[in-house]
Formats: sequence, C-alpha cells, structure tokens
Amino acid sequence: MVVEVINNNGYKYIRLVENKYVVINGRPSSRKNVILNVGPLSKFDDGKPNYVKRLKESFKNGNPLIPSLRPYVNIKPIREVYDITLKEGDLDCIGHNKLFSNVLIERIIEELGITSFISKYKAHTNYEFDLLGFVRLLIYGRILRPASKISTANQNNNYYSEIIKDIYEYNIYDTLSFLYNYKEKLINWVNKRLINKFGRTTNIIYYDVTNFFFEIDEADEDYIDEEGNITKGLRQFGVSKEHRKQPIVQMGLFMDEQGIPISIETFPGNTLDHLTLQKALNITINGLNLNRFILVGDRGIYRGDNSYYLTNQNNGYIISKSIQKTSSIEKEWLLDQDGYINISPDFKYKSRRFKRKVRVCDEYKYINEKVVVYFSKKFYDKQIGENKSFLDFIEKLKQNPENFRLTKSQSASIKRFLKKDLVNTNTGEIINSKDLKAFINFEKINKYKESFGYYQIVTSELDMDDVKIIDTYRALSKIEEQFRAMKSDLETRPIYVRTKEHIYSHILICLLSLVVLRIIQNKTTSYLTPKANDKHNNSLSISRIQNALNKWTLTEIQNGYFRFNDLDDRDLKIILDSFNISIPLKLFRKMELLNIKTSINVL
Repeated sequence: MVVEVINNNGYKYIRLVENKYVVINGRPSSRKNVILNVGPLSKFDDGKPNYVKRLKESFKNGNPLIPSLRPYVNIKPIREVYDITLKEGDLDCIGHNKLFSNVLIERIIEELGITSFISKYKAHTNYEFDLLGFVRLLIYGRILRPASKISTANQNNNYYSEIIKDIYEYNIYDTLSFLYNYKEKLINWVNKRLINKFGRTTNIIYYDVTNFFFEIDEADEDYIDEEGNITKGLRQFGVSKEHRKQPIVQMGLFMDEQGIPISIETFPGNTLDHLTLQKALNITINGLNLNRFILVGDRGIYRGDNSYYLTNQNNGYIISKSIQKTSSIEKEWLLDQDGYINISPDFKYKSRRFKRKVRVCDEYKYINEKVVVYFSKKFYDKQIGENKSFLDFIEKLKQNPENFRLTKSQSASIKRFLKKDLVNTNTGEIINSKDLKAFINFEKINKYKESFGYYQIVTSELDMDDVKIIDTYRALSKIEEQFRAMKSDLETRPIYVRTKEHIYSHILICLLSLVVLRIIQNKTTSYLTPKANDKHNNSLSISRIQNALNKWTLTEIQNGYFRFNDLDDRDLKIILDSFNISIPLKLFRKMELLNIKTSINVL
C-alpha cells in the first residue's frame, strides 16, 4: 500500500491505494485498489516544505503524519504466488541478462536537460532517425560498456527495453556531427540545469590540460581555405602525457567546486598548455555568464598574459609557478627562512605582495600579485623519491668517477648541471668519463636540492588568507582524478574517429558521461559520510560505480515475469539507497519496471 495524491476537478486529494496486477486478454495490466480516501490535501498540509514527500515517508516508516492512516501501517499486503513451470528443453531455461541501470542514467540526463535539448534542436535539422536514442546509447555505452561507435550502436539490445526501434547503426556518426554543431549551446544548457537543480557553484573554477593519443602513424596536415586562412591539423605530434609516440590532441578541462566538469576544448597536439587557456575561456566559459570566479591552475598554464587576461575580465587566479624557472632574486627570498610561519615541523609558509611586469601583445602591463610559498615534508619526500636514482648516481660519481659511463637518460638529466666552460660546444657530449666529475657544477646541484619540498603559488587575491590560498590550490588534484577516470574508466583513448568534429563530440560524450558519474558519486558520498567510520570509506570510486551499475540487470523468466539480479551487491545497494530506490524482493511485470523508472528522483 502507498499514499498518493490525485487531482479531482482541480483539487488535490490524498488516498491510500494498493496496486493489483491482472491479466486481461493474455496481457498484464495494472489496477489500483483504493483502500482509503483520506481527504483534501489542503486539510492536512502543514505549510512546511515537501509535505507530500514527508507524508509518504512517514507512512512507509510506520508513523504516518495523518492519524487515519495509522490502522493501515501494519497490514501486510497479500503475497503474490508465481505460477511458473519450466521443463527440460524449454528455451526459458536459458537466461539473458539485460541492463536496467540505464534507467538511473536516463533520469539524470533528463534532469540535466540533455533530453529536452536534443528534442528542441532536432527540430532545426532534417534528421528523421531517433537522434535522442543515439545520444542515450552513446552516454549509456560510455558509462557502462565503453566501445567503438558502431559497437556502441550494437549495444541497443543490451538493455531491458531496446533504446531504438529499427536502428541503422551508421546514424551514430550523424549524431556526433549534430553534437559538434550545437556543442556550445549544449554546454550552456547543461550548466544552467546544474546551477538551478544540482547546486553547482563556480566561485572557484579549476582548469588543467591533458592529451589523448590516436592509433595512427602520421599527423594531420594543415588545411588552407579559399581565402588563404590556415587551420592547423588537430592530431599532431607533441609531448604525450602517457609517453606515447603517436599523434595526440590536447584537451583543456574546466571543473566546478563540486568536482563536476563544466566544459572542454580541444587543441592541436603540439599546442603548449599555457596557450590553451584564453581560447578555452573565450569559446565556452565566457559565454556562460558566470559571476566573478577565481581560476585555479598548475604551473603549465602560468604566463603573465594569462594572469592579465583574467584580471582584465574582472576574474581572479591562483596558479602555481615553477621554482626552477623563477628569477634568482625571487628564489633567494623563497629559500630565506626569515618570515616563515611554522604550522608544524612538516609545514610552513610565507607570502609577499608585489607589482609584476608582464608582456601583453608587445606591450608591457603591470599587475598586482601575491606570491605564497610553502614547505611540505610530504612534498619533500616525494621529490627525493622521484630524484633518487639521479642523486644516487651523483653521490657515487663523487666517490669513484673513473668507473662511470653515462647512459643517454643520465646524460639528459645531468646536462643542466654541467659547467658551461667545460662542455664540448661542438658535440655537447662528455668524451672522457674520468673527467666527468670536473665537468659537474655540484654547487648548482646543491641549489637544486635546496628547493625540494617547496611550492610556489601566485595569485591575484591579495587579501585572501594564505592558508586558504594553499588549500584552494591543492583541490586542483580533483581534476587529475577526472583525467584518470576519462582515460581509464571511460576509455576515452585511444580515439578512433578521424574528423575534428567527431573527435570533439567523442570527448564531449565522455564529458557528459563523467558529469553523470560524478553526480552519482557525490550522491553516494553524501549518503555514506554520516555512516562512515573514517574518511576513506565515505565514497565509491568511478570504477566501483561502473561495476555496480553493470550488475543492475534483470532476466525475463516466463509469462512476462522479470527477476532482478545482484540487488544484494554491496556497492549497488549503496547506489540504490543513495537515490531512495526501493526494489522489493519479488518478480516484476513490464509495467512495474516502468513504475520504478518514473519514481526515481535524482535531485
């Protein structure tokens, strides 16, 4: 029995009903049996928010808000007895698991506005195929079972109810073209929904750059149009984050304070990180009409004209800056222990303000900036570990230089520490290993080691507390988690589509899929946090969520009955409980499955 509210001649009434399932002309049908007509909603509503929801929950929990419902609390419904008979040789003895978890994904993309967006802008095209169905397949497939585009289209029958009737698989490429043509509008549309429905805040925006490789041997050629304008090929050889030798595409990703992606932009693979920021901001972020935000980025995007651009747009920044590329005067101040505030033996910091001269379009401008530096023992240990083999090599060289031969990698590492007046300027190589010790500038190496454990941040926020600046910057690590999820869990790379439009749309689908997964992750975190014994047990990873969703399947048994599988899986149960999805231990008819979907509230 459940409490429901119905409309009767413009008035809302409360009643208690019980669902009955009958077979009419061989087809299952749902009928509601009214147990009690409670009365008009206006008579009982206490004026507080979500009265109907609270009423339903109170009845479910055995203590209804309306006294007349109390006698019905402990009345147990009649248990259905299933008439199923199987015999050897029946095809029904073979089970076929079908995914049901797409119903949760579907409800999320509906609330994100993706469904309404596709329906609205399809009217601007001459497409006659099921465009929305293909978008669903692309998002479902990327979250649940990442595959090539055609393989994703062929997953149409993997779900409890096929997504597209009479599917023509190659329409999936037309769908990618559509997404590219409307990409900025779609990102803007979803952003508004995230703000209005999911509580997105963008006072702080995180930005970072990564790249994705392609299984091809040659880079794309530049394109010259009829007017002589040159468009650089997108797939280019560059510095791969994964040390691959194939052409890559650079991708800039923006993320909000809740760890949910905002937008992406793609760039030719040989584009330097700091050259991506302004273009990425211009294409999408500036069109979202956000209030003033502080952009947080790593040292790869640090450059004076980027800082000037942000402040000139009335925004701010918190960006790390390489210590090794810092001037000797600034480095001397950083290493000077005077002025440091010691929080603990493992952590200290200090800051200062100054006016920085930067070059913008062949002109020099001045910006007011604060630099915050800190020492972290944890960061020091990390740098020692990363440089251990090189430092061990230097130490052994001091003791016994005549027994050493330089490998190619050692030569590259040591090159910057060689004394310039002793390097062979013709070849740049060290010929005689016994002279190697004399070639090395050990004072320079000691200076290099002195900076271990120190980190430097520059910011436009002159009045922000130093510790808050440090903590805000450290949250940038969340965006690295998004990159890892895209590359591993969503299998964004290698990318097999070829055109610029389809490459972008592929990454856009990965972005939208990641938004859905982060919403699920945030929901489970909110659910688990009060119950967790420690902070490490209050969240599900993206991969655990994917695995759990892949277990949410059902099997058709016989006579139109369906059985759910693995509802007792720990992680799946967490997801269902987080969204208040209650699935009784019973067999289900097709119509009951539809009721489960429509009852899911993801907000």
